[in-house]
Amino acid sequence: MRALPLLAAAAAVLSAPRWLPRRVVALRVKVFELVNGDHVVVLPNDRHGPEVFERVYADPAANGRSRGAGLSDLFWYWLSPGPEVHQEHLEDGPRYDDVARTTRRIVAGASGPLAEAAARATSAALDALPDDRVSLVRLRDLVMPVWATYFHELVFREPCPPHARDLIVGHAHDVVTSLKCTGLRHPRRRARLTRYLAARVEAGDVPHDLPASLGTAERVHYLQGTFFNTAVVQMSEATAHLLLAIARHPDVQRRLVDDPDDDRYLDHVLDEVLRMYPLFGIAHRVTTGEVRLDEETSLPAGAVVCFSYPDYHATGYDRPDEFDPDRWEALSARDAHHIPFGVAANRPCPAWRLAPLALRACAREVLRRFHLETTASHTRSIPHRAPCLLVPRGAAPGPGVLPALRLFVRLRDAWEDVARSLAQLVLGTAMVLDARRLRLAGRYFDRADAPAAAPATDAPAAPDTDHVGRCPLVP
Repeated sequence: MRALPLLAAAAAVLSAPRWLPRRVVALRVKVFELVNGDHVVVLPNDRHGPEVFERVYADPAANGRSRGAGLSDLFWYWLSPGPEVHQEHLEDGPRYDDVARTTRRIVAGASGPLAEAAARATSAALDALPDDRVSLVRLRDLVMPVWATYFHELVFREPCPPHARDLIVGHAHDVVTSLKCTGLRHPRRRARLTRYLAARVEAGDVPHDLPASLGTAERVHYLQGTFFNTAVVQMSEATAHLLLAIARHPDVQRRLVDDPDDDRYLDHVLDEVLRMYPLFGIAHRVTTGEVRLDEETSLPAGAVVCFSYPDYHATGYDRPDEFDPDRWEALSARDAHHIPFGVAANRPCPAWRLAPLALRACAREVLRRFHLETTASHTRSIPHRAPCLLVPRGAAPGPGVLPALRLFVRLRDAWEDVARSLAQLVLGTAMVLDARRLRLAGRYFDRADAPAAAPATDAPAAPDTDHVGRCPLVP
């Protein structure tokens, strides 16, 4: 009889990779629901389907971004320094228009040079890998230096020095790690990039007209948040998703390798990747006026609307859970439920044209050199950073090498998922509580609303967090 509890405990431990991560994810969802508060609606839902999602997302009154949303303190906490001038978190108005216009101008350019720069940066990163044996990599880690180099060259129009690349990668890695709750944020690490960018801006090294509505410090934070946070992180995530999907589907990889000039099929693969694994999980907006959901229901001003990209992308398709690039032969990405870069009527991603060009060039360069294999799981958040085996083209791994490596990746991924899920629950809860204590967004708008603190410009001063011992923006 005494053996039964021991056997039950052993069975629970051994089966933990199957059940524990799901239970922990459910707990994490509950924690973040508490952050949202009561006045929140998530679209689409059982009552309001994709057509309501589309209409509300494009509604002019669904244009608030940070003011009044419980989520804002948390996102500002994750995205600091400078969340008050982050393009996705600026309120509607002249400052947002000025910033968005500047970003579009910087990422514009001829298709050829933009793609060539991505291929060149990818090639430089791949040169560090051995060409005579299998490499086990984390795809997101592999490509983050690619996009750090790429966007540094785009902003400064000059090659990216290694020390600048390392600063950008360190900052971007810290941001995405804290966003996924796999690690705490490290403001001092982020501040090192702030100092580098401040020196470059003050020296006049940026060959672009930066937003006129921003002061010097704000321009530094604008560059850091837009290009060396969001752009680097999102392109690294997108590349990891694309390459991981290719690695998990040998028939797709074979077709891409057999016909490397078939951009149409690669576009279909990319469309399917961004459908199943959208870079945004939830985009939240705050209503600035009444928004009608249906004939009987409307949202008042100040309500928070959460737009679920994964749920929307799962509607209107046959077999939505199946990875099938061929579905796009009969579908138009413009007409399908497919908004990987947002919607034109409500803050579309300014890189909607650049991103596919650069992603295609990067993927082509990787596939030209390596065969990809993985037995790791593939989820939208890829907190494991996309483990993958890279086998050099023409290399011949010894007997049993690949099967052994595949088994290792599978087992390591399963057990890492258990430990990682528990860490995410603990670290995510800790950061939620810390963000609520600091109230970065709340304090910012409190100052904006204070009659005695009318600023000279149309923006209030950023909240001062230097007095917070372990959370200074710049030490």
